[in-house]
Amino acid sequence: MPSNSIVVVGAGNAALCAALAAEENGATVTVLERAPEEESGGNSRFTAGSIRFAYEGVDDLRELMPDLSASEIETTDFGRYSEDQYFDDMFRVTQYRCDPDLIECLVRQSKETMLWMRDKGVRFIPIYGRQAFKIDGRFKFWGGLTVESIGGGPGLVESLTQACSSRGIEIHYDTRAVDLVTDGQCVTGVVVRRGGGKPETIAADAVIIASGGFEANPEWRTRYLGPGWEVAKVRGSRFNTGDGIEMALEIGAASYGNWSGCHAVGWDRNAPEFGDLSVGDQFQKHSYPFGIIVNANGRRFVDEGADFRNYTYAKYGAEVLKQPGQFAWQIFDAKVAHLLRDEYRIRQITKVTADTLEDLVPQLEDVDTNACRDEIEQFNAAVKDDIPFDPNIKDGRCTQGLAIDKSNWANAIDTPPFEAYAVTCGITFTFGGLRVNTDAQVLDSDLRPIPGLYAAGELVGGIFYNNYPGGTGLMSGAVFGKIAGTAAARANA
Repeated sequence: MPSNSIVVVGAGNAALCAALAAEENGATVTVLERAPEEESGGNSRFTAGSIRFAYEGVDDLRELMPDLSASEIETTDFGRYSEDQYFDDMFRVTQYRCDPDLIECLVRQSKETMLWMRDKGVRFIPIYGRQAFKIDGRFKFWGGLTVESIGGGPGLVESLTQACSSRGIEIHYDTRAVDLVTDGQCVTGVVVRRGGGKPETIAADAVIIASGGFEANPEWRTRYLGPGWEVAKVRGSRFNTGDGIEMALEIGAASYGNWSGCHAVGWDRNAPEFGDLSVGDQFQKHSYPFGIIVNANGRRFVDEGADFRNYTYAKYGAEVLKQPGQFAWQIFDAKVAHLLRDEYRIRQITKVTADTLEDLVPQLEDVDTNACRDEIEQFNAAVKDDIPFDPNIKDGRCTQGLAIDKSNWANAIDTPPFEAYAVTCGITFTFGGLRVNTDAQVLDSDLRPIPGLYAAGELVGGIFYNNYPGGTGLMSGAVFGKIAGTAAARANA
């Protein structure tokens, strides 16, 4: 066994950041990836690559993205997203249940981790088109989310993979970790199966688990999230079945966090069972704040304009799953069609259009036509159209008098042509997982660190409860991956 050897389980954003940090601190690192190379990268590969971090203004962004042009800076209001704002968002959307010590690490280390990733070869650009609308010739970013990795999630994984390769970090694909090895006190390695072969043991001074949650395990989804979750679509990797969590629990690790909660979004109703890398994240349908959503009974069931979509999209998938038939339709008119995100223009989409509402509503498959027409009529009559519409701010343009009022961006559905999109629930990742300390050490059920065992990414519990601010998953994975790799390497130096 090489001196100071570390095994990383997983090959997504969190895992590769852990591997790079461990190598940077003198360790010999081996990465084990359950998926074949063409499907590697976990859920990270299926994301848009958007990452939420704290910054004080354009100078911080220029440091991260030195290629920002003078014209981009002149025509864009990048605003600021302070650490205090980040803390406020994390505590607000999780209803103050998130672990304050872990959130302190996440927020305080977010910017420095982004710069560290850039030094490792990851490149970032502003998220024009998804997070800023051009009003009077000027873009304004909103919702605390400003940058994405070049090439989206696939580009992020490729950049981190190349960084590992250039530093001599080996990635073993089609290699599934199935058990942790211990000496009764310390973790001393992992048992793996290569390509479904016989078990073999890989010895290590430390193991970092970063293999995702259990969202691709329908039995666990039903056990922990509840009845009905077995029919949810899986947005990302088919390999995230909870292996890392199970291995750690079997040696006495503490479970932690919101085991009955998850990140789940509106996802095309006819999308495949698992994520499709040729489509990526484009089955998502996130422009609902500019329209209305109706269920099979023809009725609205959420406040589409409760907040920027960054703060509602990860919980509204679960609301769709609760509806009759586990589906809904998003309805828009021509006034807002230009605001719809690019995911509404893909070929693989469940969409209907019409020049009149009388023709559109009957095309909404499995929806009560008469009730839906009545719902749209009532919604249109309730819109406070004396308040100006502005997609870049919470404009207060609302409805009044409805069972569920819309709080912002309310427009009557009255301008042809009309279009509607069928969605179901797409689960991204689960919120429950392992308990770690601020050094990313996995704790046992007595809340003592398990020597030689670390964790990062989606299987860390205590970060998210009930909801999620967009772009925080990749940031959390990178921050705690870097912490885990650094701590593991230094502990065994």
